[in-house]
Amino acid sequence: MEYEHFIREVEARLGVPKDEAEKVTEAVLRELHDRLTPKEADDFGAQLPGRLKEFWFGFDKPGRKVERTHKKDFVRYVAEKTDLPEDRANRAVMVVFRALQLALKAPTGQEGEAWDVLSQLPKDLKRVWLAAATTAAPKAAKAS
Repeated sequence: MEYEHFIREVEARLGVPKDEAEKVTEAVLRELHDRLTPKEADDFGAQLPGRLKEFWFGFDKPGRKVERTHKKDFVRYVAEKTDLPEDRANRAVMVVFRALQLALKAPTGQEGEAWDVLSQLPKDLKRVWLAAATTAAPKAAKAS
């Protein structure tokens, strides 16, 4: 999945313009990045399309520690970075998780690299990751 297709997927699923889809995507990626071990973050980032890969690896810091962020704090961070209310930020997290699963060719969110990400999430974020896999695509996104 190329970057533009990824962003169109987020736009369609959230019903937002491109710039907001990009802002949401970057916030979710940043928080997810810091939640994974450096090795897993490198493996995951290698699977991402062009500009997403650039964002992802731009978050790297030498010697960074894994943030043990749970759903509540994860969503709060996304809400703060995107100026979305927390209920919309919660939906945004799920939408970006789903787009990531599609980019990884992981229809259930449990195949290949998606499994490796899932295995590093706390239980509450695992539930969000798995729930994202069951969300139906909007009709406009299916045609893309």
